[in-house]
Amino acid sequence: MNKVALVTGATSGFGNAIARALAKDGYSLIITGRRVERLEALSNELGVPTHALALDVRVKDSVFKAIESLPSEFKNIEILVNNAGLALGQERVQDADLADFETMIDTNVKGLVYMTKAALPALIANRGYIFNLGSVAGTWPYPGGNVYGATKAFVRQFSLNIRNDLRGTGVRVTDIAPGIAKTEFSLVRFKGDEAKSDAVYDGTDYLTAGDIAQIVLNCVHLPSHVNINSLEVMATTQTWAGFAFER
Repeated sequence: MNKVALVTGATSGFGNAIARALAKDGYSLIITGRRVERLEALSNELGVPTHALALDVRVKDSVFKAIESLPSEFKNIEILVNNAGLALGQERVQDADLADFETMIDTNVKGLVYMTKAALPALIANRGYIFNLGSVAGTWPYPGGNVYGATKAFVRQFSLNIRNDLRGTGVRVTDIAPGIAKTEFSLVRFKGDEAKSDAVYDGTDYLTAGDIAQIVLNCVHLPSHVNINSLEVMATTQTWAGFAFER
């Protein structure tokens, strides 16, 4: 049977790069995203059997129906990459939009749980691998990180906890927590404000989507008895912020 990988949020950034890397490694791909034109373009470029699912991971019924109705040649899921996620805004919690908080929670937390739960039967049957894309924001706080950072802390803890539940199944689980990386992340966070987005990366080096895709492949190629629980990766130029003091 075909080796199948399922990548959420494949229309840009980490998800796009990871899908391309897994395709080159011989996997058939299930790719998800909300932007149909981008999904179709990626499907045509991958060069391997590809099944595109235009869906929003926040919509529970859509997620479960999509996985249940996969064509037979795509049911053999061996790898799940929970990449779909976003940050919205960087205002202080007292100034931020509650709707932005809800969107981040629904996408980064609930969407990840829905997709994991839907794909688990196949992953268990195939002694598969789950990659959850977290963030250094889930460990290291910063002003304006509030709910985004909290959702990524959930990703890390959920990853560690399901490792316990999956003991004996052979399923591996890795939380990958990147630091600063130049993708569409900041453009989405600042709602299309290119000046604010560009300022995040101005004058420094940063990770690329290709770097994260390479890390995923490295983990996949480790012996099956090796599980990387959590992998935090930063650009060499990025370190931890110092303590803040009110004066």
